[in-house]
Amino acid sequence: MKPLSKDIEFVSHGFLLKGILHLPKVKSPPLVVGSHGLEGSKESAKQKVMAKLLVQNNIAFFQFDHRGCGESQGDFIKDTSLEKRTNDFINAVTHILFLEKTSRNIAVFGSSMGGSTCINAWETLLKMDIHLCGAVLCSAPAKSLTIENIPTDANEDRPALPLSFFKNNLLFNILDKAKDLANVLIFHGDADEVVPVSNANHIYNLAKEPKQLIIHKNGDHQMTAKKDQAEFEIETLAWFLRCFGHQNQMSS
Repeated sequence: MKPLSKDIEFVSHGFLLKGILHLPKVKSPPLVVGSHGLEGSKESAKQKVMAKLLVQNNIAFFQFDHRGCGESQGDFIKDTSLEKRTNDFINAVTHILFLEKTSRNIAVFGSSMGGSTCINAWETLLKMDIHLCGAVLCSAPAKSLTIENIPTDANEDRPALPLSFFKNNLLFNILDKAKDLANVLIFHGDADEVVPVSNANHIYNLAKEPKQLIIHKNGDHQMTAKKDQAEFEIETLAWFLRCFGHQNQMSS
């Protein structure tokens, strides 16, 4: 069998969402499903890193665009909220399992709001007919009111965002949900200019063992430092391999 990247479409509450399923050259591999940040997409840097890194080590990875992002249907301003992204994530997991290309051993990966999405989805995932093996979270806000720099200015991907967008769509506190987390690896920069590192400390303190917290000294929200990126790749791969019981199967 050769590694395979397969374009995937699925429906989430009436929206057609698009993604890519990366399959390694083994039968019924374990699966990691990723959730991108607020303004990200399946083409975000960490999503691409995960796709390459995991497949090389016999783990499948599914990256997709939440509604209103990338190639998926929806209006970013009207159709973005934590609950809606959580629904997208649950529907993504459900659809990939329906394809029967992977095992039912699943872990999750989320960056920034994607990490919040994973936390918010955790309780539902626990109730599904799967083996939920673990999570890796990067710079995830647990309390939206702690966010310090709200991105209201327009960019090449979207118009300017009114403050009402954040008040109406993105007020959340999911610290209570963090109590259900287990097998979680958390990354955060102590100089994060968007999501204060206190969020990571709160999530870590509430999560169940096993758990690990890696604080990047002088690290920013985007994890732009090369040394931080290198540590992220090494530790994330090791964590997922451990979650799936493949400690000794790292590729050279």
